[in-house]
Amino acid sequence: MSRYTDHPAPEGVTTRGTILVVPGRGETHETYARLGARLSADAYHVRVVDPPRLDPADPAPSLTRFAKELGEAADAPDGVPAVRPVVVIGSDAGAAAVAAVLARTGASWQPDGVVLAGLPSRAAPERATWEEELDLRTACPVHRRRLTEDGQVRRGALGTPVPAPVLALAEESEIPVPTLLLAGDADPLVDHQALLAKARSLPRARLSRVRGAHHDVLNDAQHRSVAAEIVTFLEGLRDGMAPAVSVAASAW
Repeated sequence: MSRYTDHPAPEGVTTRGTILVVPGRGETHETYARLGARLSADAYHVRVVDPPRLDPADPAPSLTRFAKELGEAADAPDGVPAVRPVVVIGSDAGAAAVAAVLARTGASWQPDGVVLAGLPSRAAPERATWEEELDLRTACPVHRRRLTEDGQVRRGALGTPVPAPVLALAEESEIPVPTLLLAGDADPLVDHQALLAKARSLPRARLSRVRGAHHDVLNDAQHRSVAAEIVTFLEGLRDGMAPAVSVAASAW
């Protein structure tokens, strides 16, 4: 599998920023083809990277390597600097690894903003059949089919715990850049109270709960609304986090 899969902005328009997507447990580049296509259509260059390779016995070197890989992925293959803002979207263990990297002092590279989707808790689900794992992940029939037909997806991966030191760093991290936290309210793998406390503890954070969504909140049945929430975050980041749209009156 290639280290990157690119979804460039449409030809003839100015690229508005760079997005790195970090998959979670068991996922592949192809898992995020739909999200990449949607965000790139809004003139962002989307690059899906390999999932982080975390050593459960000694994750510190893994995180150092992962931070270096993110910095390299942010630039074009010919070394041209990325169009800013640069935002990292992490899902599941990818979200935990991104948060853990930003928690470490002296990090050699950091993005302009992050989106942490389905940040996992310390509890791992019991061994499940593939249908049961799909039920944990998503109710979207298209996403279920994509996961099932992708021969590179590692079935049963959700039953492998994220290394405890990585989760500890992610839980304790004081992320210094604007942060959008996303969680499905039907996701049993997220500690929702801990996530709320984390959002309140960060200097520039927003927690968005997605009604009815499962663990794969970026790809569940509500993926259009989730992508819109991400684009709103991206556009706000370009303008000092000032919202472009505010509600003056509403009947809902």
